[in-house]
Amino acid sequence: QVQLQESGPGLVKPSQTLSLTCTVSGGSITTTDTWSWIRQPPGKGLEWMGLIFYSGNTAYSPSLKSRTSISRDTSKNQFSLQLSSVTPEDTAVYYCAQGSKHGQGTQVTVSS
Repeated sequence: QVQLQESGPGLVKPSQTLSLTCTVSGGSITTTDTWSWIRQPPGKGLEWMGLIFYSGNTAYSPSLKSRTSISRDTSKNQFSLQLSSVTPEDTAVYYCAQGSKHGQGTQVTVSS
């Protein structure tokens, strides 16, 4: 059974780049499906940010595309999110997901 675990800094300063990693166990990111990043700002709904296909191709939300990059490290079975030029509006719980499965989420706060 696939399990996902997010990791990364919980506090990022405005204008910096937010970097998170998702470690996957119980399945390979290179052989099946799509691997997504989703976030939930406080008091708001879920927002899909983007994904990486098992092939390595990527797709992004149009509203975040200019600031978002998703990559992977196949040797570690991990995929990562980078969000540049962050503002306090990027404060959210960030989740990595595969289909209906997702990690427990990690809180990221953007503040000076």
